[in-house]
Amino acid sequence: MRRLFPVTQETVITTAEPGREWTLDELADAYAYPGNPNGPQRGPGGGEPWLRANMVSTLDGAAQHDGRSHPISSATDMRIFGTLRALADVVVVGAETVRQEGYRPARARKEFAARREAAGQGPAPAVAVVSAGLELDFSLPLFTSPLVPTLILTGAAADPHRIAAAEKTGTRVVVAGDGMGVDPARAVHALAELGHTRLLTEGGPRLLGQMIAAGVLDELCLTVSPMLTAGDAQRIAGGPSVAVPHHFTLASLLEEDGFLFTRYHRA
Repeated sequence: MRRLFPVTQETVITTAEPGREWTLDELADAYAYPGNPNGPQRGPGGGEPWLRANMVSTLDGAAQHDGRSHPISSATDMRIFGTLRALADVVVVGAETVRQEGYRPARARKEFAARREAAGQGPAPAVAVVSAGLELDFSLPLFTSPLVPTLILTGAAADPHRIAAAEKTGTRVVVAGDGMGVDPARAVHALAELGHTRLLTEGGPRLLGQMIAAGVLDELCLTVSPMLTAGDAQRIAGGPSVAVPHHFTLASLLEEDGFLFTRYHRA
């Protein structure tokens, strides 16, 4: 893998070794959350939450193929996916993505154990499912056997029987909106109040679109896959549009086998 941006002495070294596979420590350093002296002043180091999204898209803008993201991914993309999870306090995901992708609990990984302990984190990130209707299968391992209890973010008008069914498994239900909906800003605030300031969302497109529209997204890690799928697959973000496009700044760019691994921060 090569680092193409920012241009530093490290860029020269990695460009000279384009075929070398980066270690997990190198990937973790490259994707560290802000809060260090050289990074943005928001984030864990500043005591405020930092919400990053991780998505993949084909050259023609498709976020999925046959309803799933895996066919347009790569082995390196999945290594970065795992690294981002290992750095997060909580993974925020929409209910439809849980159903389509067959989400399982995040697992502890010994390669990141020391790093997580030094950051004051538990053995694995929690998973927080955003769901208005709570139409979820609570017999799945995500709810019955997570290493860290799963969270559900929902609205104040959610079905109390569904809430009770969720809580019966040990899942924590957090109200983060009025009526049936979830307010992204309230969701971020509620997670921060629980001590989760390193936030990662993996979509789906509808949830990411809601977060963009609410102005709560701080960072986008986007893998550009060198594939074309045509069809009518969703983009990485859908839902409500914004009155004025939000401007983000390129923070880093990596490349391997034609895949571009981009990282953008809020401008």
